Amino acid sequence: MKLVSWNVNGVRAVLKKGFLDYMAKVDADVICLQETKAHPGDVEHVAWATGYTPHWYSAVKKGYSGTVIFTRIAPKKVTCGIGLPGHDDEGRVITAEFDTFYLVNVYQPNSQRGLTRLDYRTKEWDPAFFAFLRKLEKKKPVIFCGDLNVAHTEIDLTNAKPNRRNAGFTDEERENFTKLLAGGFVDTLREFEKGPGHYTWWSQMMNCRARNIGWRVDYFVASEKLKPALKRAWISPEVMGSDHCPVGLELK
Repeated sequence: MKLVSWNVNGVRAVLKKGFLDYMAKVDADVICLQETKAHPGDVEHVAWATGYTPHWYSAVKKGYSGTVIFTRIAPKKVTCGIGLPGHDDEGRVITAEFDTFYLVNVYQPNSQRGLTRLDYRTKEWDPAFFAFLRKLEKKKPVIFCGDLNVAHTEIDLTNAKPNRRNAGFTDEERENFTKLLAGGFVDTLREFEKGPGHYTWWSQMMNCRARNIGWRVDYFVASEKLKPALKRAWISPEVMGSDHCPVGLELK
């Protein structure tokens, strides 16, 4: 089973940059998108690649946040949100249940310039989202993917020291992710690739993408129980259309 995740920074924008061609060529069983910035009615005219069914979860605020899961294998059930008022207005979490695991597509909140949303992110969102994952895990293993808005370790971004207190690389965000992994999850890319230089987001200034000056903030994370089923995990920096690139996971 082949899974792909991509923060497209606006689905209507990426549709103008070859997304339908990518969708047809990638041959994934499930495609998860984040930061769609759209409601279903905004793209009802689009003929998606053959065989895919979209499941949308849009933010209340127009043109903001949002997630969608395109499935080629019918899920048993699709659920929007994590079931908590205050966290479910921004269309950030949508879950597809399959026979042997849950797939959670998440667009985690950014702590913002000046860390104006750091407390919300680390003291409210993270605990609520992690509790949601643990609740699912009581029933069956979990895979969650998306833009997690955190570079976990120093090798997950090009310039670690000057970014130490910037959004996405604060001690608080990194420590929360460490605790989650220690609680029974694996960063799937690191099961296959231990080295630096693997990034999924690049600033659109200073020719950063061509120079590979970036951050790895997009992940597939899986319950440890699924480790034997992991076949490969990868990043696709050659795929253009967003300031992020797709990431993928294949199960045996």
